[in-house]
Amino acid sequence: MFVGVDGCRAGWLAIALETEGSWQVNTFPDVSSLWDYHRQASLILIDIPIGLKAEGRAERRCDPVARKLIGPRRSSLFPAPCREAIYASSYQEACDVNQRLTGKRLSIENWNIIPKIREMDCFLSDNSFARGRIREIHPELCFWALAGRPMQHAKKRSEGLLERTQLLQSIYPQTADIIAYALSTYRRKDVARDDILDALTAAVTGLMGGDNLVSLPQEPEFDERGLRMEMVYCPYSALKSLWNNNA
Repeated sequence: MFVGVDGCRAGWLAIALETEGSWQVNTFPDVSSLWDYHRQASLILIDIPIGLKAEGRAERRCDPVARKLIGPRRSSLFPAPCREAIYASSYQEACDVNQRLTGKRLSIENWNIIPKIREMDCFLSDNSFARGRIREIHPELCFWALAGRPMQHAKKRSEGLLERTQLLQSIYPQTADIIAYALSTYRRKDVARDDILDALTAAVTGLMGGDNLVSLPQEPEFDERGLRMEMVYCPYSALKSLWNNNA
């Protein structure tokens, strides 16, 4: 089983795909309950920064490289905050801490996801056995890899939703059923349409990539707690090989 996860207002949206074609969609209030439910999964790919710098002006190496690859979608990949900033009690304090330690303030968009970054940081710091199976992805990097090019439209626009849906449908035939199920099961105030696509592209990335997932950078850095500072994706060559074998 390969699980793709995206943060949502309900907590965490998880889409699990089995190699024989079955699937399931669930939401979880926290990472601990997600792990308890999916601890037997081969891989859990999640859209949240894992592994954080302690200080310094240089970003995690994966972040600027990923931005270059996704081109027009680069603004969707926020700079990861330093670890001390995610434990701040207010936006102003987080900005001050990040400014002092890295020379950069935090955007409000970055601040809005800090509770989930902190939750994942605490969980993986306390549960070393989960580190090998919970890996970081960024949806736009996954879409780039699956399509062999960056997405042309922003994901919040109707054209962007259609572009991503059609791509996933071309790779994973149950895409339409999964999206329809999620849309009918969860309210938009809890799970947005793009949350569904982001979780699904993570799950498809795991299912199609398997043991052939590529790490960005190739030799990942490790932070002070031993967490990987990387993003993984399914290489386009792996998809072409699958298509050729099924032709």
